[in-house]
Order: sequence, then structure tokens, then C-alpha cells
Amino acid sequence: MKAMIVNQYGGPEVLTLSEVNKPTVSANHVLVNIKATSVNTVDTMIRQMGEELPISPALPAILGMDFAGVIEEIGEGVSDFNVGDEVYGCAGGLADLPGALAEYMVADTQLIALKPKNLSMEQAAALPLVGITAYEGLVRSGVKSNQKVLVHGGSGGVGHVAIQLASHFGAKVYSTGGGDAQLALIEELGATPINYKTETVADYVEKHTGGSGFEVVFDSVGGENMLKSFEAAALNGQVSSTVSMVNMDLTLAHFKGLSLHVVFMLIPMLHNFKREEHGKILAELAKIVEAGKLTPVLDKETFSLKEAGKAHERLASGKAMGKVVISV
Repeated sequence: MKAMIVNQYGGPEVLTLSEVNKPTVSANHVLVNIKATSVNTVDTMIRQMGEELPISPALPAILGMDFAGVIEEIGEGVSDFNVGDEVYGCAGGLADLPGALAEYMVADTQLIALKPKNLSMEQAAALPLVGITAYEGLVRSGVKSNQKVLVHGGSGGVGHVAIQLASHFGAKVYSTGGGDAQLALIEELGATPINYKTETVADYVEKHTGGSGFEVVFDSVGGENMLKSFEAAALNGQVSSTVSMVNMDLTLAHFKGLSLHVVFMLIPMLHNFKREEHGKILAELAKIVEAGKLTPVLDKETFSLKEAGKAHERLASGKAMGKVVISV
């Protein structure tokens, strides 16, 4: 089969189109004919940083975590899926799990679900990692109807899904963005846009909450931006962060009595820990999509398998609006 192989870590040019053996299905797994995959920031980090990241696979490696495709073969013990089923998931591309930048991939059935019927393969492939991340962060924060929820980075991969899911849960959603295109997308998704370049945290907290703060803050930007999340949160508020690898002073979070939820959705894949939860979340996301409450946004640029390096470049450029997708 054709696959994009990484023989050495580095820039996008290290992704090389190669012929490799088609994988063999194993017990409780399925062989999927990949139709589409999407690029996540973690994919580019693995490709660039290699052994500096403990989650990186040994070389030669096939990267790519998200996928949508058709089951071609089922392994022993599989009863929930059949040959010919259209599925989607996030099930490889790190550690000892081969990825989706290939014509075929073997996936643990606990990490997949039936693809939403009203999405194309490309749309479905855009959803798993960001969808699971947004869902987990909001559920752990206990989002409820009529709460005021702030989403940092609402035009990004995780953020644009978090806006839609928070709205689905009945919250009043607000979201930060940095330019006209980002703010327009945020508004189109159903949130009140906030221009973080022209409005201070104190300004928009006063404007939208009367100074009391947001009951839930979902921070898909992370890093030093977490201090802004603490500032924007209400007393005893909930803060979910997807990028928490940072040293910072938690004094403000302490005196506001905040609860911090760190979301790292790769744990089930890395540690074979509660993998079935991801399958359940993907099935729930499919229901929400089919009810018309969630639609992944795709970047206008499209790429083929052999153009995976260009797809990585597109994401790294910061110019993409929505998920960068590769058709296989």
C-alpha cells in the first residue's frame, strides 16, 4: 500500500511517499481503508521534535491520528462493527500505533465509531481529536444550560467545536478571536465574538458578565493565556485547558477558588486506559452532528496523500481557517 513514511524527524519534507506492506488485522481491531485524514498540531510537533517528545513513534513511522474510512476486514472478537461500515476515529500516529497517512490502517475498535451519516469522509476525518478534546473539557467543567461560557481561540480546530458543543449544551457562548475573518467565523458558529487584540479581559468581563466573570472558561490557546482565563473566570469557576505545559503563578486561581481541568486526550491511546470512553464520545458526537448541532469547519485548501508535507506547512503557517484535511 501507499503511505507517507517518516524516516527521520524534521521539516515537512521528511514525509515521503512510499510503498509498504498492508497491515494485518488483529483481535479486537479492524482494518480500515482510509479515505481521509486531518492534520493536528500534535502531528507537526511529533514530525519536528521526534525523540524530544515522549509520545513520538520509533522510525520509520507513519503519522496521522484522525481518520475516516471503510472497514475492509474485522479481527477476532469484533462484534460491534461489520465489513463495509463507514467509521471515524483517532487511533494511531504515535507511540507504537501506526497512523493514518496511508491507504490502510489497523484500529482498535474501542477508539472508533460509525461515521456521522450527514458528513463527508473529509468532514468526518476533521472531527475526532478536536471533538473528543472539546467534549471532554466541557463535560469535565460541568457545562449547564444558561451558563456563560468563554472559549479562547474559537476559530481554531478545538475552539470551533467547543463553541458548537457548548451551545448544544444550552450555554450562552462567547469567544475570543484576533481578526475580522476569525471573528466572523465565531459569530457564524453562534457565539458572541470578542476581539482580544482591542479588548482587555477586564473590559469584556464587565461588558458581558457585569464584572462577575464566566462560569466556564475553555482555553484552547493555553500557555500564558491561562492567566487571562483565570482573570476571566467567575468565583469558583471552571477552567479547562488543552495546552498546560507552562510554569505560572496560580495565586489568582487560588483566591478565586477555581477548578482547573487539564485535557490531554491522547492518554487512552498512549496508556491503553479507558479507550472505550473515546468510542462512546465519538458515537455521541455523531448523534449531535446528525441532529444538526455540530459541523466541522474545513480549511479552503485541500491536499492529497502525497501532499501531506504541504498540509503540515499549511497548518504551521497559521493561515488555515478550520481543519486541514488530506484526501487519501
